[in-house]
Amino acid sequence: MRGAKSAKWVAIAAVVALGATACGGSGDGDSGKDNKAAVDPNGKFSVEVGEPQNPLQPANTMESNGSIVIKSLFSQLVDYDEKGNIVMVNAESVDTKDNKTYTVKLKDGWKFHDGTPVTAESFVKSWNWSANVKNKQTNSFWFSDIQGYDDVAPAKGAPKADTMSGLKVVDATSFTITLSKPIPYYVYKLGYEVFSPLPESFFKDPKAAGEKPVGNGPYKFVSWEHKKQIEVARNDDYQGPNKAKNGGVIFKNYTNLETAYEDLKSGNVDVLRQIAPKDLPVYKADLGDRAVDKAYSAIQTIAPAFYTKQWKNIDPKVLQGLSMAIDRNTITKTVLNGTREPATGWVAKGVLGYEPNAGGDVFKYDPAKAKSLIKEGGGVPGNKISIQFNADGGHKEWVEAVCNSITNATGVKCSGDSKADFQADLKARDAQEVKSLYRSGWVLDFPMNSNFIRDLFGSKSDGNQSGFSNKKIDAAIAAADSAATLEDSEKQYQAIEKSLPEYMPSIPLWYYKVNAGYSAKVTGVAYAQDGDPILTGVQVKK
Repeated sequence: MRGAKSAKWVAIAAVVALGATACGGSGDGDSGKDNKAAVDPNGKFSVEVGEPQNPLQPANTMESNGSIVIKSLFSQLVDYDEKGNIVMVNAESVDTKDNKTYTVKLKDGWKFHDGTPVTAESFVKSWNWSANVKNKQTNSFWFSDIQGYDDVAPAKGAPKADTMSGLKVVDATSFTITLSKPIPYYVYKLGYEVFSPLPESFFKDPKAAGEKPVGNGPYKFVSWEHKKQIEVARNDDYQGPNKAKNGGVIFKNYTNLETAYEDLKSGNVDVLRQIAPKDLPVYKADLGDRAVDKAYSAIQTIAPAFYTKQWKNIDPKVLQGLSMAIDRNTITKTVLNGTREPATGWVAKGVLGYEPNAGGDVFKYDPAKAKSLIKEGGGVPGNKISIQFNADGGHKEWVEAVCNSITNATGVKCSGDSKADFQADLKARDAQEVKSLYRSGWVLDFPMNSNFIRDLFGSKSDGNQSGFSNKKIDAAIAAADSAATLEDSEKQYQAIEKSLPEYMPSIPLWYYKVNAGYSAKVTGVAYAQDGDPILTGVQVKK
């Protein structure tokens, strides 16, 4: 979504991200109703999306609109089942004896969409190119665990090398990954699309490849009409476990969810990723069995821009107070019509290491305590704040509700700062132009709590767009990553989460649900743990 969807930023009030081989099929959605209807195996269907922020390069996608397309075109070494277990996809095996050196063996017979073979070199060369700072990939930091990363992506100056010393091709179908230090959960990260292989044709013209990508996944690229639609077709030569049961997908561009919902009702789009807040009270009655209501692993927060004068040296007590001024229960029940669950920590539900009530009292609505904490912390500079959000994502209503709650409880003036679309919102974040706070939704990239802590609050992490930096948190993250076992790492990250109220790197609001729907034209619709529809399982009726 980056969450192993490369830190994935969630575009809409609920959506997005991860591989979906074995992930899907559970929860609400079409679990087989109308499965006797005749289907057209070559039929195509449409999905609501927005315009991707960047070219369609696997390591250059950090948001949900681009991620869902990339996932259709590329398959990874591994994926995850509904319980968080590893499932082999392009890999035959990924083994390690010491959590530092991993040996990858590929399955035979895999090919790119241009007919060339997927080899060990395809992965190694892709990762080296994607990590290199010269190539300006937004998810370069995902390769930082690999030995030699600092040589291709130094903090300052030009790269000292073009390849990472930790990547070695053994033969055509195997390679090794040596990390700079042991990480017991590293295999989980390999399910994120940043670790896709790339064909030789990519390196001849990466810019052109971003417009017409050639992948190894269940669908092949057909066309991209910018700000209109992206079309992909089933890859009949696909060797993976999740072969498409349809002829292809049209990712149809929408600038607001209300229009998408009207198009769904009239049959002009087939699958939505989310319903706009305005339509939440009526969509179940409108759609009946085609309405979807399912939890998934994502969280909505608001984050201070710590690089601004307002928040640069702020006492965390001020942010604790703002958090306690938000009536999450009322807002989720009324404005969001019961489709969200108030957050009690920073880690989304459904991943390894999630714990309820990890954040303690700072998540409880208490106007008197909120006002007191803000005063103790020296007050909000200027006594006013704004929350930046994208206008195309169905956020306006809840942002206004959060602002009203804060102002009524504390007297701090609060307003929304609307950006035209998700691209504009992300560009403002990337350029560090956020004026005060911003909406920061995150969906799992891989199903472990580290993805919601290290990848958002580590000082050097790509997902850290707020400028939050703390030496104690960085040291604790490093220790958790060096744990001897997966279980120990998970427990250490739990301890970090419980310490976050002392620092308040963001203000969590609520856990996401998929509140969506689909047209009468399709069946077999289900949503994965990352909130995205499982495209390969959709069937088009005759």
